[in-house]
Amino acid sequence: MLHIAVAGNIGAGKTTLASRLAKHYQWEVRFESVEDNPYLSDFYLDMPRWSFHLQIYFLNSRFKQVLEVKQNIKPTIQDRTIYEDAYVFAHNLRESDLMSERDFQNYQDVFKAMIQFVKPPDLLIYLRADLPKLKAQIAQRGRDFEKNIPDEYLLNLNQHYNNWIENHYPHKILVIDINEKDLLNEPKEWENLLQKIDENLKINV
Repeated sequence: MLHIAVAGNIGAGKTTLASRLAKHYQWEVRFESVEDNPYLSDFYLDMPRWSFHLQIYFLNSRFKQVLEVKQNIKPTIQDRTIYEDAYVFAHNLRESDLMSERDFQNYQDVFKAMIQFVKPPDLLIYLRADLPKLKAQIAQRGRDFEKNIPDEYLLNLNQHYNNWIENHYPHKILVIDINEKDLLNEPKEWENLLQKIDENLKINV
């Protein structure tokens, strides 16, 4: 069954876009586990202490979603992918010395076991955003545990996203630069996005 995913850095607007697209196309939606995540607030207070716990939680949550999508007969859009967990966030934590080599290798072993059962989405929509845009949208949504995210952390994630997209993701992808765009409130930008999605999925509308 049709599987679409929205990828992007913290604050890129994945959840909002996934919700809007799900409503427009009448797709089911799978959201990232944020509000009920037992590790997220602790992680932002002490990243080295909680990085492994957080990433394993996200990996397990995402894998469950993939299995649900696989079993679902309805088209589904997913907020973030299992690939980002491994190629972006875990790698960033290791290279920033926020996750030990031992924990990173353990994490990679779990990911490699899981990924054998994962089929890539039919279309990945990547929201590309620079630091000012990310910070503005993070501030706008007002989550307490995100208030003190270091700029360096977001910048490093962007670098890992670019590397992942350019070197490690060979499947169908639609890259949308949102730095100067308001996809949800500018009718022309919204219609352009829908047209691109339709073309990529060959949807007759």
